[in-house]
Amino acid sequence: MEKPLGAGMTNPTVQFDELVAASGRIGRVTLNAPATLNSLTLQMVDLLQAKLDQWRHDDDIAAIFIDAAGDKAFCAGGDVQALYRSAVENPGGPCDYAENFFAREYRMNYSLHTYEKPILCWGHGIVMGGGLGVMAGCAHRVVTETTRIAMPEVTIALFPDVGGSWFLNRMPGKAGLFLALTGASINAADALYTGLADRFISSEHKAAVLDSLQQQAWTMSAADNHGMMHHCLRPFAERSLSTLPAGQVEPHMATINRLCDGDDVHQVIDNIVAQQTEDPWLSRARDGLAHGSKLAALWIHRQLWETRHASLKEVFQSELQLATNIVRFPEFAEGVRALLIDKDRQPAWQFNSSREVQGALLDAFFHAPWEQNPLANL
Repeated sequence: MEKPLGAGMTNPTVQFDELVAASGRIGRVTLNAPATLNSLTLQMVDLLQAKLDQWRHDDDIAAIFIDAAGDKAFCAGGDVQALYRSAVENPGGPCDYAENFFAREYRMNYSLHTYEKPILCWGHGIVMGGGLGVMAGCAHRVVTETTRIAMPEVTIALFPDVGGSWFLNRMPGKAGLFLALTGASINAADALYTGLADRFISSEHKAAVLDSLQQQAWTMSAADNHGMMHHCLRPFAERSLSTLPAGQVEPHMATINRLCDGDDVHQVIDNIVAQQTEDPWLSRARDGLAHGSKLAALWIHRQLWETRHASLKEVFQSELQLATNIVRFPEFAEGVRALLIDKDRQPAWQFNSSREVQGALLDAFFHAPWEQNPLANL
């Protein structure tokens, strides 16, 4: 039995329902823009934040289930074309739309990370950029045989944001740095190995998982309800073990650690780009960095280094500072133009080599562009 909450909206880009359980209710969030692979717009971010705030204080809501419409993607990222328009219409900034989008998206991500009630994210299909930010923030993250995860921001001169500075720094060995620099695609097994997911469950069990959640007698204790969520998911994960795909990251860890072992970031970049390999996954990773912005590779590396000991709050504050400076600089707009607007895949990057980037220019991206960080009150 469901109680629709999308009143007043025809075909809302985010649908909200309350599912009646044996005791209590489950809030259901469905990203509903399959034509754009459920890419997040500012409106979608705001809708999700408002509902999270409402349900946080609703004693009837014991848990939350987040999924998405369509078979292809949970969420392919943020609405990068809208960010592009904001950047090109306001060269040098401020870029009000883009900067508001980042601030509100990161605030929503922080809400997910710090939510007391259990949130389950069903991360099927493409999970990239802003979609990974949503999934990574949830306490119970499910991936399926169709899951394809990537943070390919180096190809558009951005960086793995939405908390990437947090979860990439917590991956085994140098896996986080390698994935950030190359934008390499990973699957469900890799997500489990790197800590991006908690459970692998075959797609065929989704309806049964929801049914099981509705059969539970949820309590007023968030801790007890987290335990109940584990109890519901565990048997489905056990039944799905035979369909888990082979991973790429763990088998390549020795190579990843060797490639990322340089005296400085320039040597790491050289190691990755210069590798001679017939391995298809490593080849695609190499090409991602080779064709990406070398300036972006530098700020990606530095962001991860500077936040390696940061708190979650400090991570999102620092990401907003970097994102704001990036969107005001022309490299980002050129990357988006080449990949997503004109689609000529011929970006005119400002530097052919990371060694050409002046230290003062890189430093400028890590200086606050305002008197107070908009996320100071997280």
